[in-house]
Formats: sequence, C-alpha cells, structure tokens
Amino acid sequence: MSELRKDPITGCWVVLSAERGLRPHPPDLSAVKTVPRPSFCPFCQGHEDKTPPEVFALRHGNSKPNGPGWRIRVVPNKYPALTREGELNPRGEGIYDVMNGVGTHEIMIEGPSHFTRPTQLPWDLFPDILEVYRLRLLAAAKDARFHYGLVFKNVGTDAGASLDHNHSQLIATPVIPHTVAEEMGGAQRFHHYRGRCIYCDIIRQELQEGRRVIKQGGHFLALAPFASRFPFETWILPKAHRAHFSSISGEELKELADILYQVLKNLDRTLENPPFNYVIHTAPFSEGETPHYHWHLEILPRVQRLAGFEFGTGFFINTVAPEDAASALNRNIED
Repeated sequence: MSELRKDPITGCWVVLSAERGLRPHPPDLSAVKTVPRPSFCPFCQGHEDKTPPEVFALRHGNSKPNGPGWRIRVVPNKYPALTREGELNPRGEGIYDVMNGVGTHEIMIEGPSHFTRPTQLPWDLFPDILEVYRLRLLAAAKDARFHYGLVFKNVGTDAGASLDHNHSQLIATPVIPHTVAEEMGGAQRFHHYRGRCIYCDIIRQELQEGRRVIKQGGHFLALAPFASRFPFETWILPKAHRAHFSSISGEELKELADILYQVLKNLDRTLENPPFNYVIHTAPFSEGETPHYHWHLEILPRVQRLAGFEFGTGFFINTVAPEDAASALNRNIED
C-alpha cells in the first residue's frame, strides 16, 4: 500500500509507492546514458587556455596561473547563468518584479586528469575539493549584492552535465532560492513552536531508530531521509548544530570527505554508476549562526524520471522506500 509522508522541514508531501518499484533492488537503469570520452576536453591539464582565466587554484610548487601544475582550478563559467558585471537595478513592470541577472557562476575543475566520476579521483583530493567549496563561498559572501551561494555537482548527462570531466559549480544569487527559503521557513516555525532545531531532532531520532542510517562518524551522519523524494536520496548532516557550511573545521572537513567518498562509492556499486546531483544547502550569507537552520549536503540519484504528476502537483512518487535504500547501501559499505 502506498504512503503519504510529510517532510517535517518543508511541509511538502511525498508519495511513497514501493510497489511500483523492484524492491529492494535498484530501479531500471536502462535509460541511463553512457558518455564516451571526448576527443577534446577543455578541463584537462594542458588546455588551460581553452577556459576563462582562473580566479583561484590549488597548485603544485611554483607553477604559474593558467598553466599546468594544478590540483583544483576555479574558472568563471564560459556560459554563465548569472554574471558579476552590472547592478541589480530592481524595478517593477506593472505587477511584476524584475532585476538584472547579476551574480556569479564558477566552475571548480577537480583534478587535471580526465576522470568522469568523483569515485575515480584519488581520495586525498576530496578534502581539497571541500576546502575549495568553503573558500569560494566565503569569497562570494564578500559581495554585498549576493545573498546566497549554492555549490552543486552534476554527474552524467541525465543529471545535466554538459562536460563529463569531474567538476562542481558555484552560483551566487541576489535572492534566497525558493527551496532554501522553504527549508528555512519550516525550520524556523518548528524552532518557534518547540524551541529546538528540526535537523538536530531528525539526527537524534534517526540515530535511535537506525533504520535509515547509512554511515556515521564522530561529526557527521549520512541517512536516507524519511520523506525521500527520489530513490536512494541521501543526506549528510553535521551532528553538531551548524548553520553555515563555511564554518566547517579542518578535522570535520576530513571526516566529511571520507563519508562523502564512501557514500558515493556505495551508490556507484549499488546502482551501477548512476547519474546524480549533489547540492550543499547552507544558510544565506547575511544570516548569522541561526539556532534553527542546519547546513546539509543532499545527494540525489537520477534513476527515475519526473513526469506530469510530479510537475502538476509538487508530489514526488518514490519507488524505493528509504529504509530499503539504506539497507541496500549498507550492504556495500567499506570501512
């Protein structure tokens, strides 16, 4: 029998219909595309002149900017969604509100060699990747025009990746995105009513029950959320209350890198290298260390297509129960 599950943070309802999937096996992956290695990749080492000039890089020794010798390279997106130039110029056009598309859109190229999946990268690159996320968010926050920064990764063409060389992106926006605003609003209402952080309560309950826990360390917990929107959706949350990803310590960063790497490896084994997205939801730049919001990383495998029902209602139909997803992923854990 199907279930309706209410997300305690956003108040959104999810339709959980395990009967429609192959429980507890992965969904059908026959539609997932395999991308052949391109004959030319602008992100590979030696092709630095094929991208815009770098704005930041982690480099070896005395290697020069915009040349070989880098571990991670950050460049402006050649085809940005938002651009740094200009002013916002917010204005009204009749009943409509309009502003210029001012923001920033950066590409963080992860490793000089042409690997297409994060789990192919050397493990010791993962802490550096997360540190670059932190530094670029802090840099974007210095621009008073920007209110929010989203770090995200697209892996596979079905997840929106146009180039398959490992990379992540940062888009800073002059407004707080609707999804984040919904999360923050739901978390604030819960805190006002109960005086506690909803995310901290979720962590406590999930650790007590254990059915949806995928992996944990001293500082972080990976779990299949109770109202998972997608098959094998996974969240990674800091156990201690933190509103901003950029407040992560060096010790925490190393543990997060290990847990993220293991979770992605488990997903690759369980779902046979699926396309996926991950996003970091963090507090807006102008917010302090709020008592109600808790940063987290969401991993969203793209093994099930959205259709008319989802777009028309806002409901998500998930064909794999999160308890089954956690169990399947736990079978592939490597300690």
